[in-house]
Amino acid sequence: MNRTIVLLAAVIPLAACDSGPEVSATNATGQEVAEKVAKAGGTGEFVRPGKWASKVTIEDMSMPGMPPEAKAHMQGVIGRADTHESCLTPEEAKRPKEGFFAGTNKNCRYEHFNMGNGKIDAVMKCTEEGMGQTMTMAGTYSPDTYQMTMAMKSEGGAAAASGMTMKMRVDAKRVGECDGSEDA
Repeated sequence: MNRTIVLLAAVIPLAACDSGPEVSATNATGQEVAEKVAKAGGTGEFVRPGKWASKVTIEDMSMPGMPPEAKAHMQGVIGRADTHESCLTPEEAKRPKEGFFAGTNKNCRYEHFNMGNGKIDAVMKCTEEGMGQTMTMAGTYSPDTYQMTMAMKSEGGAAAASGMTMKMRVDAKRVGECDGSEDA
């Protein structure tokens, strides 16, 4: 689950572009989406670089057959907002890498990825060790803010994780400048 949150948090800052360029991809890898985003950005910056603060709120989470203790812990997570800060350097804004769109999992493909006119809509499917995950993302953006809703569903794999669902919301804004050395 943490890997899913990290993946989604990596994708989201790239939705913070202006509504000028548009990107559309179907049945595409993270690398193919990254290339389309880079091409749409041309020699300029497709996204506004800088320091971003993202507030992630888990709105719902369930897992069939979950032990009562785990369910109680999960209920404590729902509704809690965690804030994360990240730095998007000018270089990353001009040429996003594949990891921004699909993490390190080479077994992920976008059913569709559409970004433009202030809206983003995507569905990504991943498979790993007999488990499948479907992630949907939809939201709005401007050069300095974005709002996104995401849902994830797991199927197959270990009985404990099969059927797990999660819904979350991300509210983010650009909060200043950075050069990438802050994360070192």
